[in-house]
This record gives sequence, C-alpha cells and structure tokens, in this order.
Amino acid sequence: MISWLASVATLAGLAAGHPVTADTALVDTAALVRASVTAVSDTTAAVDSSSLRSAAVDRQGFFAFCGDSILTDTTQATRRPRAIEYSEAYHTRLKIHQIGAYLMIPLFIGEYVLGEKLITSTNRSSGLKTAHSAVAAGVGVVFVANTVTGAWNFWDARKDPNGRARRDVHSAIMLASDVGFLLTAASAGNANHSLSQARTHRTFAISSIALSAIGSGMMWLWKN
Repeated sequence: MISWLASVATLAGLAAGHPVTADTALVDTAALVRASVTAVSDTTAAVDSSSLRSAAVDRQGFFAFCGDSILTDTTQATRRPRAIEYSEAYHTRLKIHQIGAYLMIPLFIGEYVLGEKLITSTNRSSGLKTAHSAVAAGVGVVFVANTVTGAWNFWDARKDPNGRARRDVHSAIMLASDVGFLLTAASAGNANHSLSQARTHRTFAISSIALSAIGSGMMWLWKN
C-alpha cells in the first residue's frame, strides 16, 4: 500500500515538473497517510457525536411522549363531582325538623318531672295524670313530625355523598328512639296497675329520651 502511494506521489511530482526522489516520495506518502487517518478519525467522531445527539433527542421525545400520555390518562380518569341540588320543600322540612328538635327539650323535661311525681307521690291526682298525658301527646306529635320530615329528607339526600355517614348514624339512632317511644306508649296503660309496671314504663321513656338526645346532639356537634 505504501509503495503504491509512493508511486502515486512520484508521478504527481513528475506531472508538476518537479524532480522527485525516493525520500521525498516517502515523506509525501507519510503525510498523505496521516491526513487520511485524521479524516477518518474526524468522520468517526462526527458520526458518534451525531448519534449521541440523536439519542438524546429521542430520549427527550420519549419522556415527553410518556409524560403527555400520563397527563392525558390522569385527566381522563379524574371526574368532577356532580352538584346536588335540593328543593325548597327540602329546606322547609329541614326547618320544621330543627324546630321540632328544640321543642323536644322542654317536653322531655316536663314529661320526666310529671312521671316522677306520679311514681313517688302517694296521692295521684287526676290533674297530674291529665298533665302527664297531655305532655306525652305533645311528645308524640312532635316526634311523628320529626320522623316524617327526617325520613323524607333522608331519602332526598340519598345521592349526596357529603355528610352521608352523619345522616346514616343520626337516622339509625332516631329510629331506635322511635321504637322506644312506641314501647313507652304501649306500656302506659299498665303503669296505673302496679309500681313495677310504672317503673318499666319509666325505663322505656328515659331510654327513648336519651337516644333522642344523643341523635339530636350529634347533629349539632358533628358538622359536615
């Protein structure tokens, strides 16, 4: 290969009109070889640099594509909560329900005081019995009204996830109180026959009042 390059260099020198010796041809040949090696190295470096830049661009494009895909998937998976609208009738029933809850407080106190007097008094006057029965009727009316308005609003709010646990617990406690008041009313007739039956009647009444107080109090303390 070197001999061929030397021959080419000699012919080039003769064509240019310059005498070429063997040493001069070898020097020119070595220079030509070095130039060729340098060109090959530069070409290889350029190719490697271009490949690295291309790989970097591809990698950035890949992560950008993945990032866009992730954001797109997340955006599609997230759903905006649907607003729940309540009618004017709902708010009216809620107001009646709240007023009934406040009315229960003096009715419960009055019924407890009258009931204790009937049990502990030696002289059970007809006026005391009438007052006890009247207050008991008032408790029954208010409790029925609160049961109807509360159950109606509970059904209207069934699709609203906000405060669902609060409503469920309140409804369960008040239903248990309803059952207690039914037992209280059912045992009222036998309370006049004996002291033990009167105490059973009182136990049902106090238990129902306590459940109702817990159910109402939790709505005032447990906010959404």
